Amino acid sequence: MSAEPEAALAADVPPDVTTRLMSEQAAFGAVVPPIVQTSLFTFETVAEMEAAFADPMHRPVYTRGRNPTVQAFEAKLAMLEGAADARGFASGMAAISGALLAFLKAGDRLVAVRHLYPDAYRLMTGLMERLGIETVFVDGEDLTALADACDGAAMVYLESPTSMLFHLHDLPAQIEIARRAGALTIVDNSWASPVFQNPLSLGADLVVHSASKYLSGHSDTVAGVVAGRTELIEQINTLVLPSLGAKLSPFDAWLLVRGLRTLPLRMARHHASGLEIARRLADHPRVATVHHPLLNRTEWGSLTGGSGLFSFAVDGDAAMARQVCDGLSLFRLGVSWGGHESLAFPAQLGRTQPGVSQPFDVFDVPTNLIRIHVGLEEPEDLWRDLDRALNAA
Repeated sequence: MSAEPEAALAADVPPDVTTRLMSEQAAFGAVVPPIVQTSLFTFETVAEMEAAFADPMHRPVYTRGRNPTVQAFEAKLAMLEGAADARGFASGMAAISGALLAFLKAGDRLVAVRHLYPDAYRLMTGLMERLGIETVFVDGEDLTALADACDGAAMVYLESPTSMLFHLHDLPAQIEIARRAGALTIVDNSWASPVFQNPLSLGADLVVHSASKYLSGHSDTVAGVVAGRTELIEQINTLVLPSLGAKLSPFDAWLLVRGLRTLPLRMARHHASGLEIARRLADHPRVATVHHPLLNRTEWGSLTGGSGLFSFAVDGDAAMARQVCDGLSLFRLGVSWGGHESLAFPAQLGRTQPGVSQPFDVFDVPTNLIRIHVGLEEPEDLWRDLDRALNAA
């Protein structure tokens, strides 16, 4: 990330028609960008409308394609990731689906690291398989295996750290292997955020985020975003965005712009509190293993910091993990993460959706594992909650 994050977060949208539209509606010098809550945009003449139809991504026509408030968020995220352009979506999975389906076709092979986001795994082994797109999962720490799998692959999908077990990978080496194989690289950067990792600066082609997480930071938005080179985002605009319709709403974009203002401050707190809780858990007699990518490391690879999301295995079985979760009070039980609140999620629940393909089983995620998100509460209060629940289980 830029050495001046506040300046990057405060940057304006590039000067174009959209910026003028925003300025016209920002009455009285409002410091907060307006919500352009409209489904369509009108024109003074047929010639003006015809010109907009010729370049709908520059001049808004219909909010399913472009909207000034959405563009404000996209421009800020692109700047934070060092990207030429970005595209907002209605969810993280919409962003992932759009990024994959815009570049893969029947007969192509996708290489993905193990322990990736569970719903991304289900997409790859479900819908994409039905479309004739093969996915090969590899251990991202085994660079030889990755290189072998990349031979003839069209795309490589990466996470570092990974989901649930939070393995830290050599992201620059992985990206270079994919580049030599001629494969497009996509990196999910939701865990680190642009504050602590910039995959595009390492050579990645595209970066995706579940913007519901740290980019929002308030647990009141479901959104996603893809960022990268102009021609790649344009392909997503052309092939995916108009047809699938998974557009980001103006109100959600406005909430995301709000969230980005405090992103560096929030991430610094998540980093410090998460590491402190991880260190204490590692010393607790009722904890078997702590999976935090920065714990007990002097080198963090491509990361310059960490978030509040990691996991630990209790010194017992799945029943004990369940008891620990039930004994928590400040840590609420819930899915997702990235907001102000601390959360716990027992891995055992990831195995209990009937008829749904489960990466927890395929990738040997232990049943005594608990994923936690350390929020913005006082670390001492959070530790007392965890310590009490562990001792009582």
